Amino acid sequence: MKPMLLTVADEIPNGDEWIYETKYDGFRCMLEWEEKTPILKSRGGKSLNHIFPEVIEYCHGIYDRIRSILPLRLDGEIVYLINNFKSDFSVVQLRNRMQNQDTITAHVNNFPCHYIVFDILEYKSEIQTNRHLNTRKQLLEKLFKSLKIPSHVNYENSNRIQTIDVFENSELLWNKVKVCNGEGIIAKKKTSKWVGGTRSLSWVKIKNWRYVDVILTKYDKNNGYFNGTIYQNNVLIEIVSVRHGLTDEESKTLKAFFEANGTKQKGEVWSIEPSICVNIACIDFQGDKLREPRFNGFKFGTTPRECNWESMRRQLNPLPERVEVTHPEKPIWPIIHYTKDDYLYYLQKISTYMLPFLKDRLLTVIRYPHGMTGNNDRFFQKHAPDYSPNFIKTKLVDDINYILCNDIESLLWLGNQLALEFHIPFQTIHTNKPTEIVFDLDPPSIYEFPLAVEAALRMKAIFDQFELTSYIKTSGGKGMQVYLPIPSDTFSYEDTGIFTKFVCNFLVEQYPKWFTMERLKKNRGNKLYLDYVQHKEGKTIIAPYSPRGSELGLIATPLNWNEVNDSLNPSSFNIPAILDRIKEQSNPFRDFRQNINTEMFKDVLNQLK
Repeated sequence: MKPMLLTVADEIPNGDEWIYETKYDGFRCMLEWEEKTPILKSRGGKSLNHIFPEVIEYCHGIYDRIRSILPLRLDGEIVYLINNFKSDFSVVQLRNRMQNQDTITAHVNNFPCHYIVFDILEYKSEIQTNRHLNTRKQLLEKLFKSLKIPSHVNYENSNRIQTIDVFENSELLWNKVKVCNGEGIIAKKKTSKWVGGTRSLSWVKIKNWRYVDVILTKYDKNNGYFNGTIYQNNVLIEIVSVRHGLTDEESKTLKAFFEANGTKQKGEVWSIEPSICVNIACIDFQGDKLREPRFNGFKFGTTPRECNWESMRRQLNPLPERVEVTHPEKPIWPIIHYTKDDYLYYLQKISTYMLPFLKDRLLTVIRYPHGMTGNNDRFFQKHAPDYSPNFIKTKLVDDINYILCNDIESLLWLGNQLALEFHIPFQTIHTNKPTEIVFDLDPPSIYEFPLAVEAALRMKAIFDQFELTSYIKTSGGKGMQVYLPIPSDTFSYEDTGIFTKFVCNFLVEQYPKWFTMERLKKNRGNKLYLDYVQHKEGKTIIAPYSPRGSELGLIATPLNWNEVNDSLNPSSFNIPAILDRIKEQSNPFRDFRQNINTEMFKDVLNQLK
């Protein structure tokens, strides 16, 4: 089967006959399942099984549940989800270029992909393509519910096959896609039939265009393309070749200008000094080029120097309309040359990792009105201020109207308020019991940080012996924190206190020269403080990926256990380093809620009691 193709439209069609889905940026493919191992078949008919083994492995895991309804044929997209409304094409593209299976396996461990299903074409050998889309959707939903496969997209969910969300309200979906900087939406007629190899007017895609200002510096007469550049560190770099979108008159004018005022290079290529600024529509920046560029208009009021890397970064990642930003140029971390706008960009990029730990938790922030500029006045804030916008959710507890930071708009609004530290309790608003155990490893100063490494590794040895899954992060300061995920609403703080006290007592008894549980700092000497008292109701801990109030812009950074060694330096993890880090490796806390310590922790607790 050749896939049914989409027609591009500039406007969203409205009416009761349409439904709407998120447009993800990935690899379109069929899942053809007749025997135990299905085939992921690309648009060109090639098998993608070896490239996306995580999807095939998931299929093997559910084979016993699904075998009775085979053969089965599904239509969908392989994606790497950034959030529920945005995927990163570069990840699946890179995977497709890999040849070595070990390299692919390593990439799967860091960047596992999902197969998002949006149609069912064959069920129990019965072809479904002549049925209306609504009927096929109902069958797909019923099937996935019976198989206990997620019927909604959730980027945090480790189930590698999920069904796409369907919206009746186009405006609601479009706003979600815009806030998350997704690729766009797809409108489909409810009565449409599935017609392979056809570009149908019943399936329409509307792209969420981003608009980037560039300088036209080169014209290639051989192919009619104009090359666009921007400034990066005072050097011009080429980021686009474009000719689409130009009217005949605009094209003739530009060609004449280059030939009259430019310098002829090798062949029929003309170059000109930076002078012509234009606006380019695109969907993303991929590696070194704008994706799907088209000419949008001249920028007569823009100077070439305004077409720069920082400007492009913001234009590609526009802030949500409801988030009003004040003084984006304000210096926040002068030492690392970071402004408020840089900080908001960090929050945009890290939100996919940070928000799962903030969601439905009573938030305490520390605000630094002047940033880390020498005037480091700061204050704690729990109560939502009167001027909070309507989209900020709150929860009233003990006369305090706490902010709930449940979405990217709330996170960015807090960022604009210069909330630089995000502290969260150990439980959500849905329970008075902890959802994780956290050990705070607090050395007397940064110079004794190796003690934190030693304590973390010795703790892990204990947890491994008990077969408990543990996680580790820097505190963003001089220490570290070890996490054990536990099931929600199951174990009390009294229960967890028995365990934390036992572990800390054991380490102090074994290594009295290194560790202490002494509360008074003056009595600790040069020993590391094992804080088990902090883990109780009403106490908070710095959230993963939150900045700390340091001049270097240090981040409370989740680590892989193999990174915890003598060479570990907490000052390595500042904002620029974290932005680079998330491009190269996955979030070490990605599977945090998938590895809940339930039965093993219960056994350990029973022994201790």
